Amino acid sequence: MRYDDPWYDALASGWGESDVTGAPDAAAPVAADVYLEVQRSAAFQEVRRRYRRFVVPAVVLFLSWYAAYVVTATAAPGLMARPVAGAVNVAMVAGLGQFLTTFLLTWAYARHARLRRDRAALELRWDTQELTRVTRGGAS
Repeated sequence: MRYDDPWYDALASGWGESDVTGAPDAAAPVAADVYLEVQRSAAFQEVRRRYRRFVVPAVVLFLSWYAAYVVTATAAPGLMARPVAGAVNVAMVAGLGQFLTTFLLTWAYARHARLRRDRAALELRWDTQELTRVTRGGAS
């Protein structure tokens, strides 16, 4: 199966170009097999599972919170106009809460990635690089 990527054929100068000019690239299918093997591995599936277990609930919660804010602002303007302290009303507090939850979600995502996925993903990357280097005839 060939993946048609318009950026693949227009590589930046010096990137992805082989040292031998005019030689057919016979190692490409083998390297593709290495990537497919890694994708099917239990370690890769574990990294993906950890990613999904964080991202799916986080997205659902954040979008629900945002939708609740928008629906409340349009359906209950009296509630949103209720003063909290001085000139600050419920809508302002909820709007600032949107910013706060965005920053908190970003922090939580970075922390989760650092603690639960980065090490395993880096090990997979090193293994993949080593396997593709070996298949292309590099030094071992």
